[in-house]
Amino acid sequence: MRVLLAEDEESLARGLKFLLERNSFVVDIVYNGTDALDFFHTYDYDAVVLDIMMPGMNGLEVLSAIRREGSSVPVMMLTARSEIEDRVKGLETGADDYLSKPFATQEFVARVRALVRRSGGYAVEVLKFGNACLNGSTFELSCGEKSTRLNNKEYQLAELFFRHPHFVFSANLLMDRVWERDSEANIDVVWTYIGFLRKKLRETGADVEIRTIRGSGYALEEIRC
Repeated sequence: MRVLLAEDEESLARGLKFLLERNSFVVDIVYNGTDALDFFHTYDYDAVVLDIMMPGMNGLEVLSAIRREGSSVPVMMLTARSEIEDRVKGLETGADDYLSKPFATQEFVARVRALVRRSGGYAVEVLKFGNACLNGSTFELSCGEKSTRLNNKEYQLAELFFRHPHFVFSANLLMDRVWERDSEANIDVVWTYIGFLRKKLRETGADVEIRTIRGSGYALEEIRC
């Protein structure tokens, strides 16, 4: 289950991301409305969580843009304000749920799960390249009868490569997309996780590999005989 979380309070956003990931969600976080809409156009999401007060575009403006495009993705609004008129405006714009700060973390997770259920569940996406498959529901990388489960970061990294085979990702871009721009993780973590993925691709007998493009980055390519 993939969730887009747009929240300009960075510490809160990171905390909610960690919480959702512990509950088997894949989470992209952004800190302004402009980036939220950009990410929405890049990935398919099972639910979207928008803070109302954000720089760039506010949450209501992002929601309005999403609905104008005809998307029915379930959306929950977050706000520090609890006035009735704010709730009404959000719901009239097309929000599915509304949660006022401060809130209990357990309630937040339950609300996000309810959003996905309300939409009738989500379509399990299986990405394929060569003879390898990446299952977005089980986080499994498989080839024929062999499969191995990926952890959350491994899956997010693999998903980028499988969605964009042949594209050369720089280490900084991978760091930005998977570990976030404000992460305290060292850039070496990218190389470490690519090593994990390479090993799992070999173990499943996949005919694809993550190649190092000298001076540029990494790309998922088919193995040439």
